[in-house]
Amino acid sequence: MEGILHKWTNYISGWQPRWFVLDGGTLSYYDSQEDAWKGCKGSIKISVCEILVHSTDITRVDLTIPGEQYFYLRAINAAERQKWLVALGTAKACLTDNRTRREKELQENTEAIKTKMSELRLYCDLLLKQVNKIKDSEERGDSAEAGEDTGIMVKSTCTTFLKTLEECMQIANHTFSSDMVSQSPPGSPPVAAIKPQKIKPLCHLKLNLGEKLRESEEAHENQSQDSGREGAEEPEKPDIPSHRDQAPSTALEEDDGPPAPYTAGPVTQLEGEGSNPEQEQKHNMDQIKEDGEDEVSRNQREMVSALDQILPPQDPLLEEEGVDTFFSTMSHRFSDIRLEDDRGIPTQDFLDSCYAIVPVLDKLGSTVFAPVKMDFVGNIKKINQKWLSDPNSFPTLQSIVLHELQTATAQVRNSATEALLWLRRGLRFLKEFLSEVHSGEQDIHGALNNAYGRTLRQYHGWVVRGVFALALRASPSYESFTAALVSQEGDQLKPGFTSGMRRDLSVYLPAMEDQLGILDDLYDEYSLESDEVV
Repeated sequence: MEGILHKWTNYISGWQPRWFVLDGGTLSYYDSQEDAWKGCKGSIKISVCEILVHSTDITRVDLTIPGEQYFYLRAINAAERQKWLVALGTAKACLTDNRTRREKELQENTEAIKTKMSELRLYCDLLLKQVNKIKDSEERGDSAEAGEDTGIMVKSTCTTFLKTLEECMQIANHTFSSDMVSQSPPGSPPVAAIKPQKIKPLCHLKLNLGEKLRESEEAHENQSQDSGREGAEEPEKPDIPSHRDQAPSTALEEDDGPPAPYTAGPVTQLEGEGSNPEQEQKHNMDQIKEDGEDEVSRNQREMVSALDQILPPQDPLLEEEGVDTFFSTMSHRFSDIRLEDDRGIPTQDFLDSCYAIVPVLDKLGSTVFAPVKMDFVGNIKKINQKWLSDPNSFPTLQSIVLHELQTATAQVRNSATEALLWLRRGLRFLKEFLSEVHSGEQDIHGALNNAYGRTLRQYHGWVVRGVFALALRASPSYESFTAALVSQEGDQLKPGFTSGMRRDLSVYLPAMEDQLGILDDLYDEYSLESDEVV
């Protein structure tokens, strides 16, 4: 977008018309459209600046990077300012969404690595048990056929171990590539990831391990049958592969222990026994197969037992419903906040939970709700700046308000107390809307309109009401909105999605209501409520 805005220059020149161009997330200005070829006189990055709407001047908008840059701008009229607000908000939201996708992919890959590491630990334990069995067999002087069977099991375990390790390395290389580790612009607010921070569901993990165990068992049976056929062709001197030849792992190739006895042992034993080598060989191979099957079953039971010990038991409710939603996979939730003994609300946890719910506005429409989102995030940042000024003195939201009451700054413009007042009202609006959805309302426009009428409408003048009316008219359908609340594409079509949504909201909303009620009581106690209309 481009056009004329008046920019505050200084007290001598006052407001001067400038030609502004918004492109690629950067707002640049020139003396005039005709002089644009001379180069811009200044610019500001939208991704790291605050977009503030003036409380009294309906044509003014301020862009600030605290302590660095300040752009004080005026549009020709209120309608022109609204166009710029939508354009600026859209640009900022798009940049935020790109960062959210990168963070989302990073979290997914990190959790995938954790899952692969758990599998590697299990295979490592199984491999150690099999190696110890080989050593014990050597000490007892067991037959070479038993050693061959154990060697086949070791090979299968090593193959699966290396395959899992390769998958783990591929995920790590993709996760920590140069593109993924590029940092966000300084000063940009932390945006909550939408994807889960949980490890892949336990039932899926057990299923994958079960599939790999079956593959290992099939490989063992095939190799045992191959060994049997080789033995039938050369009964007097079977070609039994040594442990050294089969193991693909470098670590096992450097092991000087078990391999040697299994090279010559079987020849001596077969030559020195019985007059019917074919029957003896067949009997031995049948015994190997039976022992191998018993070993596979025993190893499978050991791995499942180890899995049950390492991972917590699956929640029966989750097994039944099995569909995660946005509210069960948020990075921070109001339901996870632990209040202080005096009902104090931890500042950092509360602000993190507020950031985590911001994507709901994007799901309602990132463009039309951009002004609402900017106001919401702006209030969070004001409180966050107050907290960062002295984290030890402001552990709870109540401590911030009480401090500003003592210093007579609670009702000063842009104070943290005022920001918390408007943030509380915005959260109340979202809570009422989500309560409508939780109760079964499928008319998103109607749910938003009802929530707005009960919460924010009384504090808004006709200009801001017009902005909200525009946003409400562009609200999505129920199907589109719920499709945006899934953790995996297509989950909204599963039978358990609706019950999963109700399950998550039934936990999330009461906790949100409880904390908003605490803030309501605080503001009522100190008469901090304001009837000012914006």
